[in-house]
Amino acid sequence: MAFPGLAHVAVTVRDLERSVPWYARLFGSDPVLDEDEQAGTFHHTVWLLDGGQLFGLHQHVSAAEGEVDATRPGLDHVGFAVADRAELDEWAGRLDELGIEHGGVVVAPYGAGLSFKDPDGIPLELFAPAG
Repeated sequence: MAFPGLAHVAVTVRDLERSVPWYARLFGSDPVLDEDEQAGTFHHTVWLLDGGQLFGLHQHVSAAEGEVDATRPGLDHVGFAVADRAELDEWAGRLDELGIEHGGVVVAPYGAGLSFKDPDGIPLELFAPAG
């Protein structure tokens, strides 16, 4: 049996009022869901991305303090797939247009990536496999 692909990713943010517009500009679309979770412990906003995956933002009522740190156990980064290096270069230009700082395209034997962070410092990457 093959292991299934990802259906959704949800990240916790400090301030949805800041993060929702940032992600809406990045994704080029409005969220498909914006509601309080049933138990009232968090609010979530969700986008439907091309390919059918969902990407959500959560803001918890009782949020823990501290900065995002990819070196601590937990999530290191979220990687979004692009078709090839040409599309990755287009995204570098798009991030520039949006005023989003990034590390430039980095090439490795297994592919090329373009890393950047959201307003809370959550590491994100656009990735094109080698080939």
